[in-house]
Amino acid sequence: MRLLLAMFKHETNTFSPVPTPFERFFRRSAGLLCEGQSAIDTYRSTGTALGGFIDVADRLSAEIVVPVAAEAWPSGPVHEDAYRRIGGLILDEVRKGGFDGILLDLHGAMVTESTEDGEGALLGQIREIDPHTPIGVTLDMHANVYEAMVANSTIITGYHTYPHVDVFEAGRRAADILTRAIVGELKPVMAWGNRPMLPHVMRQGTHAEPNHSLQRQCVAYESGPVLAASLFTGFPNADVVNAGVSAVVCTDSDPTLAGTSCDELLVKAWNAREQFVFEHEELAQSVARASAMTNGPIVMLDHCDNTASGGTMDTTVVLAEILRQGLEKVVFYAIYDPQAAATAAQAGVGADIRLSLGGKTPMPALREVSRPLDVQGKVTFVFDGRYRNHGPMSKGTLNDTGTTVVVDTGKVEIIVVSRHQEPNDINCLLSAGIDPMQKRYIVLKSRVHWRAGLGNIARDVVECAGLGVATSDYSQLEFKNVRRPIYPLDTM
Repeated sequence: MRLLLAMFKHETNTFSPVPTPFERFFRRSAGLLCEGQSAIDTYRSTGTALGGFIDVADRLSAEIVVPVAAEAWPSGPVHEDAYRRIGGLILDEVRKGGFDGILLDLHGAMVTESTEDGEGALLGQIREIDPHTPIGVTLDMHANVYEAMVANSTIITGYHTYPHVDVFEAGRRAADILTRAIVGELKPVMAWGNRPMLPHVMRQGTHAEPNHSLQRQCVAYESGPVLAASLFTGFPNADVVNAGVSAVVCTDSDPTLAGTSCDELLVKAWNAREQFVFEHEELAQSVARASAMTNGPIVMLDHCDNTASGGTMDTTVVLAEILRQGLEKVVFYAIYDPQAAATAAQAGVGADIRLSLGGKTPMPALREVSRPLDVQGKVTFVFDGRYRNHGPMSKGTLNDTGTTVVVDTGKVEIIVVSRHQEPNDINCLLSAGIDPMQKRYIVLKSRVHWRAGLGNIARDVVECAGLGVATSDYSQLEFKNVRRPIYPLDTM
């Protein structure tokens, strides 16, 4: 058996000012796209869908070809050059032919400068070249699903957890189904649909309702005759027609079962729509509430500026309020400011330094302006920013935050990074010389993924509504393209 495997992933925040050029996809490859044997070696035994594909291929002793493994942190629409160059690597391999199956690790919310359905367009181009070879696709839970994705695929699987700690399993599930179909054991059929609702990301975590029960229902279906059941909560910080909830169910030659199961999932999601609404607390009040807590570590979330949702990672209002209220024994992860990081690194460990920190990325989609924050402190740590995830999320994968420094104000240790990185793993702190258990407050620019690597140490959680294009306050954003009416933008 000969299989083509590839990864091309991006979650696009259409409100984000962060650009997405070709180079942004050099996430783990030191300036080079990952491909060929290097991609196989990089992703084998990792907690990724591509890792799941490789695991199944190895078990079957299949020959595998990986033309590219590219992923970028969420940001604005993918530049057309990047989309064509990376997608072109996959298409060129398809043109060579000779594959029994194709497995693609995609996201499902990629918007480019020319299309709001980057994955569907790519799959359509593959089908124009090769109408017959079966295609398996794994999508993120935050996929905004379109008809073209389903019509041009043989099997689609999604994650059942948020934080996404079952990505490997979702990839392995897609590969299992596809390879069984290749040898004639199965004849996959899929049904899909959506509902006009935009669940707030802050209410999508599977540690709580309503998504916990929805995803457990998917797992229950898969323990029976259903091959794969996926409830996609969608990515609402994308102003595209199909943003929001959808479901895809795959069965073996039973379109009726696929259709009824899909409808049941969507009805349950719609009936729970009010539970998906997030109500934010005023920033000064949330910080004051944290200040009154005694048992740490207390995790404080600067969730409106989460880089894994397209945030600039350089807004400073939450940090400023923490400093104003005088909280102590704080670590803040992180401010993206390559200029400040370089200045601090040049000054060196032990240097007293004053920085104009953050606030350097204009955000025209918002009604408020992010401003730099003057900070004075001592440089206590400098390193190259490279570390591997301990897991369970993306276990074993390499991260690179570029030149990374720690600046200690005396009360707050501020980590300053040169490349975007969500703090979803404990090693983001340990690699910077920070023991989180010695801190009273751990402030993270994260929404939900922090729970994967740090959730077990949090004594309490305080959500701090700061500033950023990852905001869950829809009144801060102007939606022009999403289907209307849609809940909760409209009364339904």
